[in-house]
Amino acid sequence: MTLKICNTMSGKVEPFKPRVKNKVTIYVCGPTVYDYSHIGHGKTYMSFDLITRYLEYKGYDVKYVVNITDIDDKIIKRANESGMDPLELAKKFEKAFHCDMHALGIKDADVYPTVSGHIPEIIEIIQILIKKGFAYVVDSDVYFTVSKVEDYGKLAHQTLDAIKSGARVEVDRRKKNPADFALWKSSKAGEPHWSSPWGEGRPGWHIECTAMSMKYLGQQIDIHGGGRDLIFPHHENELAQSEAYSGKKPFASYWLHTGFLTINGEKMSKSLGNFITIIDLLEEWNPEVFRLFILSTHYRKPVNFTQKTLEHQKQSLRRIYNTVDNLRLHIQNTQKIEIQDRLEEEIQKQISRVKDAIINGMDNDFNTPKALSEFYNLIKIGNKVIAEKMGKSTTTMVLNTIMEIAHVFGLLEKKRKVEALPEEIQMLLKEREMSRNKKNWKKADEIRLKLKSMGIIVEDKPEGTQWRYQS
Repeated sequence: MTLKICNTMSGKVEPFKPRVKNKVTIYVCGPTVYDYSHIGHGKTYMSFDLITRYLEYKGYDVKYVVNITDIDDKIIKRANESGMDPLELAKKFEKAFHCDMHALGIKDADVYPTVSGHIPEIIEIIQILIKKGFAYVVDSDVYFTVSKVEDYGKLAHQTLDAIKSGARVEVDRRKKNPADFALWKSSKAGEPHWSSPWGEGRPGWHIECTAMSMKYLGQQIDIHGGGRDLIFPHHENELAQSEAYSGKKPFASYWLHTGFLTINGEKMSKSLGNFITIIDLLEEWNPEVFRLFILSTHYRKPVNFTQKTLEHQKQSLRRIYNTVDNLRLHIQNTQKIEIQDRLEEEIQKQISRVKDAIINGMDNDFNTPKALSEFYNLIKIGNKVIAEKMGKSTTTMVLNTIMEIAHVFGLLEKKRKVEALPEEIQMLLKEREMSRNKKNWKKADEIRLKLKSMGIIVEDKPEGTQWRYQS
């Protein structure tokens, strides 16, 4: 099956075809670093972590760029409130952002460019936009002329007139059109500033992404992504200025946007007291629990964060780890002669079918809920292999397939050393199995309780008896 992606530009699921064979360029709008990252950020960057992981799994050479906005009105305001230098404050929260991403198990992007590190590139692009007639200077400010772009609004699927009437725009009577946006802002007292042909100042919000994307990925990229809230005005304006600069070369082949995250059905807000930072999250939850929670909903869909949902995912993660640990122990301990029977041959065919189903799910616009449901079928197969005491080759095949898919999901990344069970516990498990075979349920229950006192939980399931370490 060919990979298909839902493109915000067309509103349709389209076959994915990179501009250069076997290579994919991705630019995702990164954080404005004026505060600690929250779980909404975690959802967005975890979603694109999954997307890049899967593209790499498909064999693509991926170049992935996530920018850091370290110059912004919010940063300046927070710096003034705290008595810090704006760039120092930004550096503090940029470092915190990277720590949070690592704590969530999110792989590093290839480049994390900052706005402050790309002022010359930004100025150069603005100069060319002025020269081409797409921008104009008012005093020491520079604005982009949206009316010069015939198809402005194509990403948001709105006309310029509709955008002007419906959007809240900054009131500035010096602008030719209320929808025109700043490319360069003249500096005010106490603000960070740089020299430019138009005077001391700093970049506007949208121009930074054009400059950094083009520097590291070229004038045209395969995938541009971010949260759904960025479609307008940020991505619409970025698109307009980028194509005006390049001479109408399509800026991005595919635009991908993640759905919103709510807390108990409400928008996350400090005023509502439901603002959860990633630091707060990880004080209570395993990062892989949060990842399972994100994977359980399609990246484009909204997701609702509740304690009950996270608790459910915690139990699911525990079952996955238990199966993996048990498979490893079974491989260590099995003495079965390596002669495949028909059941093992059927198991191997099932593994192949489930793996194909996972890939088909992911090829359909990264449908993680579908792929995850099939992944749980792999876990069931693993439990059956243990219960049936199958040989090492079959057990290893199941384990390797689970780990292969788990890596794509970003799961089972923790290094866990599985020790062989003490001989006393092994003997008790065998004794209990013999008691059950003889239908001596009382004796089996007594052994179950004794094992529990030793930290081993025994569960009798349709696919066979399983055990796990007590949490």
